[in-house]
Amino acid sequence: MTYYLDVVSAEQQIFSGLVQKINVTGSEGELGIFPRHVQLLSAIKAGMVHIVKQYGEEEFIYLSGGILEVQQTVVTILADIAIRGTELDEEKSLAAKREAEEHIQNFHGDIDYTQSYAELAQAIAKLRVIELTKKIM
Repeated sequence: MTYYLDVVSAEQQIFSGLVQKINVTGSEGELGIFPRHVQLLSAIKAGMVHIVKQYGEEEFIYLSGGILEVQQTVVTILADIAIRGTELDEEKSLAAKREAEEHIQNFHGDIDYTQSYAELAQAIAKLRVIELTKKIM
């Protein structure tokens, strides 16, 4: 059994097709969405969506956050930013992680501590997507 998934960012459609299941981090924790899932509307935290396509192929997409909507036969992810794992730049992600860690470590009143933690979480999520994408290639 399958259902239709659309992953859309503010800039473009990232994924559209039939899938067996997805896993994504919602505002209340990890969500596994299978065919015939109950209708749901949830905020999505920065992280990734793990997609198992119609014939078992896997794909990972980085999400900066957004909204998940589950209908009877269609699931839609509206993300602020969505990037396929194959399109992420590992060097840039590592540099962003190091920079965020430095900001946190050298905290001064002029640096937004919360923003630095958010940037660190995003960099770590991107690196995790890169790692998982490499494993399935």
